Amino acid sequence: MTKVTRVRTLLWLNLSFNEKLDNGIKKRKIYMSVDTVKFNVQDRPEFFKELRKRVNKHFKDNNISKYGDTRMQIKSAVMITLYTLPLILMLTGVVSSFAGVTAMWILMGFGISGIGLAIMHDANHGAYSKNKTLNSAMGFLLNFLGGYPANWRIQHNVLHHTFTNIDGYDEDIEKQGIVRFSPNQPKKGIYKFQVLYAPILYGILTIYWFIGKDFEQLVRYNRMGLLKGQDLTFGRAFAEILFHKLWYIGLTIVLPIILIDLPWWQIMTGFLIMHFMSGLILALIFQTAHVIEETNFYLPDEKNSVENNWAIHQLHTTANYANKSSFFSWFVGGLNYQIEHHLFPTICHVHFKEVSKIVKETAKEYDLPYHHHTTFLDALKSHFSLLYKLGMGKI
Repeated sequence: MTKVTRVRTLLWLNLSFNEKLDNGIKKRKIYMSVDTVKFNVQDRPEFFKELRKRVNKHFKDNNISKYGDTRMQIKSAVMITLYTLPLILMLTGVVSSFAGVTAMWILMGFGISGIGLAIMHDANHGAYSKNKTLNSAMGFLLNFLGGYPANWRIQHNVLHHTFTNIDGYDEDIEKQGIVRFSPNQPKKGIYKFQVLYAPILYGILTIYWFIGKDFEQLVRYNRMGLLKGQDLTFGRAFAEILFHKLWYIGLTIVLPIILIDLPWWQIMTGFLIMHFMSGLILALIFQTAHVIEETNFYLPDEKNSVENNWAIHQLHTTANYANKSSFFSWFVGGLNYQIEHHLFPTICHVHFKEVSKIVKETAKEYDLPYHHHTTFLDALKSHFSLLYKLGMGKI
């Protein structure tokens, strides 16, 4: 973070919807021991006011809830089964050959990805269900990926969604000198090869998350004063992380080594394959929505301000892709409708297809960008093209 201070700032973040969908903008308190970015509230505020009105009307006229429905429940059952069933088959000896066990780890990799993209994500945004307990339960599933939900909510909900593509604030584009994700970041010789090694780094995303990222983030977020926003103390959060890491190790490493009649290194190979797959999938789904040639990257001015209001900023920094692919949208939890998700993060993704029609039309009326790639492959090309240009110092 830039310009860290000891002054506690109260930032009010517009999250687009309140619980009833018809009384304006829900506001969430975010406490940060850092300077916060100021958005330009004078920049066409009528756009988001009108957009919110139209989206509210869509839910009201169709008498539907913004939360998940039967489609979400079925998807949850499928994704959880895709993770748990292969593990059960391995631990009970139903599948015992190296090829069979490796296939089970691969299936679990898809299961991890599905849980992260299509269940946990909505739940930790409070969009899975109106029932807060159910949201917490589904959000807890992040522990089965090796991650800690409170840290994820801070990095994703607070920092990424508030300060999208703003250097020094959005941790999704801050990789501590390993990868250059923004033209505002310093150029280094090593970055010339980042288009080649970035996929490897993406693949170890959840492994790093499991091993060290949560502890590293905990120290940083405690220093920034962000744990209070999650009703946590440093001691309690540390104890929770340690406890969840230990049972996760027991479930996915110790038990398989004890119960599966294979050499330990073969089991660890499968475990690492599972995580590499999930890390690669998760990283590519999110990176292709923000770190592409079409989106903008920002650096706050001397007053710590940016040029647009929050909603318009989201349109400049976010993109959709592959919206015509029903199965792809189903598997990735609607995150290929990233524009709609960023503007309305408390709406469950099962509604994004219909909401996107409203957002696209309204953006066009106000002459605002609506970035979109027809296919996921097109989005990948744009992402790696940008990585190449950034790495070579062309931008």
